[in-house]
Amino acid sequence: MPSGIPLPDGNDPRASSGVVSAVDREPDSHHDPGGRNEHPEPQSGPRTTSANLEAGATRQLTEAEARKVTLGALVGTAMEWYDFFLFSAAAALVFNVQYFTNENAAAAAMASFATFGVGLVARPIGGMIFGRMGDKIGRRKTLMVTIVGIGIVTGLIGMLPTYAAIGIFAPILLVLLRVVQGLFVGGEWAGAMTIVVENAPLKHRARYAAIPQIGSPIGTILSSGGFFLATLFFSQQNFDSFGWRIPFLAAIPMLLLAIWIRSKLDESPVFQELMESDEIVKAPISTTLRESWKHIIIGMAAALLGVGGFYLVTTFVVWYGVNVLGQTSETMLLGTLIAAVVEIPVLIIGGRLGGMFGASRVVLYGGIVSALIAFPAFLLIDSGNPVLVVLGMTIAVAALSFPYAASGTVLTGLFPAKTRYTGVAFAQNTAGMLSGFVPLLTTAMVASVDNHWWPAAALLVAVSLFTAFAGIVAPRMSQDLPDFKH
Repeated sequence: MPSGIPLPDGNDPRASSGVVSAVDREPDSHHDPGGRNEHPEPQSGPRTTSANLEAGATRQLTEAEARKVTLGALVGTAMEWYDFFLFSAAAALVFNVQYFTNENAAAAAMASFATFGVGLVARPIGGMIFGRMGDKIGRRKTLMVTIVGIGIVTGLIGMLPTYAAIGIFAPILLVLLRVVQGLFVGGEWAGAMTIVVENAPLKHRARYAAIPQIGSPIGTILSSGGFFLATLFFSQQNFDSFGWRIPFLAAIPMLLLAIWIRSKLDESPVFQELMESDEIVKAPISTTLRESWKHIIIGMAAALLGVGGFYLVTTFVVWYGVNVLGQTSETMLLGTLIAAVVEIPVLIIGGRLGGMFGASRVVLYGGIVSALIAFPAFLLIDSGNPVLVVLGMTIAVAALSFPYAASGTVLTGLFPAKTRYTGVAFAQNTAGMLSGFVPLLTTAMVASVDNHWWPAAALLVAVSLFTAFAGIVAPRMSQDLPDFKH
């Protein structure tokens, strides 16, 4: 994990609010279009809104506490994305050869990408399972379960025999492991983001919520870097034989480190307040679907570009560069690595912009910029010049990383505390499920026009504008919290 990631400067802790028990109902005030809200004073009497309960619980937090939880969550999300992106890179470079046999390269790639997508279909189911768990027994306990599951499954994929060794059972087992991995991943990101925002002072939530998102480029750097080094140190024959397995097996020692760090996380004070106030929801799934289904749709739209757009510019472009443009695997993996390195400061800047102007505005304008640069970026990629290919990938990833930086803040703001884990899991994993088929869809679209690149750019524009639309709508549907800009 890179050191020196800038976090908000420490401030003196704020005074305790003395908030008492709450009921979960919508606040009466409305959000103005600019993203700054008018907030009612806490009601007098023994009961108040869940928003005021949350404000009271977070008002006691210090910056030091927030940094501790945020960095702990970052290590877990980096582990999550490392494991998940390993499969992404392997789907483009290994699985289409080792586990799927077809004389047509495009067909084999589509079968491999379909396996990649199947794991993402499992994510909403995992989101329901672990979202319910997180809203009933706590964020911290649930996150320990998800990180262990992800690490073990990744290690098993690294040990899986190929099609040449066990025939049809190889792709079947690969699909099953991918599904199980998707279940655990379905509960990981939502829990990490929820525990971070609920351990941060309200006015700094956007800054802290952007830090776990850095787990994505870190996971990309580690996973793509592992494959990149394997292609350098091993011949093509040895890489295909056993070299590709090493990055998967490396997940086991990484898991032990992640467990040790995550075990030191504190439980969310907001969840503790819900427990003390006897406000734990008995049926988080049905409550969320009944009361917040519109919020799930908007949250999914806000997250779609950061996940689906990223898969398009990395997973699909890696395959397209190697199989259509004739670029080397090393060049395409290097492009992914450089794009991920650039993404880190972009995410930090995006989080700070979210704190200054509102996370929804970052989603809106970031989506618009991503749409504007889609065609120029693909023109660079299609040039065939390795330097321009890498530049095109980097520009495209940087643009879509601004909405990604703010998406965690937007999603957690859409749902009340008592169903937040479940709601965020539904929204994020629905976006993840759709995103999983982006490489497959893009490959099919490009193949239908004789491998021309323009359908890929057009799809990136469509996804970018869909996310930008969510940035317009989200503030009107979000929880009313003092000192917090949606």
